[in-house]
Amino acid sequence: MGRLIAIEGLDGAGKNTQSEKLFKYLSTRGVKVKKVDFPNYAGRGSTLVKMYLDGELGSSPDDTNSYAASAFYACDRYISYVTEWKDFLADPDSVVICNRYTTANAYHQLSKMPREEWDEFLSWLWDFEFDRLGLPRPDDVLLLLVPPEVSLKNVEKRSANTNVKLDIHEKDADYLMRCYDAAIYAADRLGWKTIECAEGGEQLPVDEIFQRIFVALGL
Repeated sequence: MGRLIAIEGLDGAGKNTQSEKLFKYLSTRGVKVKKVDFPNYAGRGSTLVKMYLDGELGSSPDDTNSYAASAFYACDRYISYVTEWKDFLADPDSVVICNRYTTANAYHQLSKMPREEWDEFLSWLWDFEFDRLGLPRPDDVLLLLVPPEVSLKNVEKRSANTNVKLDIHEKDADYLMRCYDAAIYAADRLGWKTIECAEGGEQLPVDEIFQRIFVALGL
């Protein structure tokens, strides 16, 4: 099996930008590489995720419990994996870059739970997606770390530039703060590589962040 890289971070952390930059870097060097995005909005498997994020199940992330929301995202990943990149990753020379993965469920859903339940949830999540559903475990998880206030500023700017409304995660400042704390916990608990992406309350330049990713991955 090839190498599976998951790039994580709060909304507005630059995950898609850095995933795309890594994809282009590896492509130009002849690596057999594929980039996949989650949620996979272009696929049918994301229907439940869309309902959740659009507020059809409640106007707050907390209206849908961690286990139900996790199942929505897991189904999206399973369908994407089986229909789009399972055979690709089977090649030992391949690299798949995931812009979010199972690892996103860790901190997004931990944020809804009492801290004393976090380890139990992480054990359930890993068993559910990797052991029961058979999704591949990531070889590398990179957490692009930005403070919640920078994340919120970035998503608001992106929404204004694209005219795409904020989802129930992006417009909830308290939720983003809780996700930040949960992400730091998950990274430490699960051995992720943390990439500091902001200084002095401002996002670092894209190329500087990519250089840090480059070093973290040993490229």
